[in-house]
Amino acid sequence: MSDIKLFRITDGKTVELDGGSFKLEKELQTMVEQHMEPFLGVRFLASEYSTGKTHRGRIDSLGLDENNTPVIVEYKRHSSENVINQGLFYLDWLLDHQAEFQMLVLDQLGSDAVDKVDWSAPRLLCIGADFTRYDEHAVQQIDRDIDLLRYRIYGNEFVVLELVNSVTSSDAPTGPGGTGKSSKVATYKTVSQYLEGSAQGLKDLYAEVRDHLLSLGEDVQEKVTLYYFAFKRIRNFACVEVHTREVKLLVHLKVDPDSLDLEADFTRDVREIGHFGTGDLEVTLRSSQDLERAKPLILRSYEAS
Repeated sequence: MSDIKLFRITDGKTVELDGGSFKLEKELQTMVEQHMEPFLGVRFLASEYSTGKTHRGRIDSLGLDENNTPVIVEYKRHSSENVINQGLFYLDWLLDHQAEFQMLVLDQLGSDAVDKVDWSAPRLLCIGADFTRYDEHAVQQIDRDIDLLRYRIYGNEFVVLELVNSVTSSDAPTGPGGTGKSSKVATYKTVSQYLEGSAQGLKDLYAEVRDHLLSLGEDVQEKVTLYYFAFKRIRNFACVEVHTREVKLLVHLKVDPDSLDLEADFTRDVREIGHFGTGDLEVTLRSSQDLERAKPLILRSYEAS
């Protein structure tokens, strides 16, 4: 069970709130699907999606995350249920039915979203009231993107989501439509390739930024996408682009640009400007000194994610 405790303090009096779980899996599923984007950073696509007569299954929820990665969400009512194996079965189905998924994205989100779908590492999210140590061990042995999320509800007011375990696939993105494993030849230069070919000073700066972002908490995960490095908890809080010609890093943060005084050549409001990654505030880093100036902003984005 979760060791998170929630208290209400009113007029100097402290009351511990009793946490619980839904009696029915469908109640959990309905709540998550109705609030999927703020909860998980995932755009909802479909519920109880049929895998056809051959596979004879139903995927609980399908979505597309903020890094444009396909997401399967499976819900766990009892700790004895093995939703991980079931979810892996559906992940394989999804990889074999990419065209069908893309038609679903086209129908729900439009053609722009279809063009951005990243198939390098589809994700499996398992949400339940509890997980066993065997569940946590199992996901560490599987080279797939899998997150285990424990939830607790506190009356009709509060929901707590706790990241129990997270594993990121070792497959690197190869280009739009690539699977990361593959026999396909990459036709696009990825952010990893840009970093590898950059000047040593820029590599060193990225290493400093990466070390700082990962040091913010044990729950921080790094996700390598085609065009940027994403750092997230349950949702992204920093997306880092590598610009080799200008010898700089662009970091996009989830900080309201209206909440600070913007500085030329350091911070910029990109709410109305197209950019890779997520976040409305763009921070330009050219040196370790810039990173020091950016740390308070990075912390704000981390705490809000």
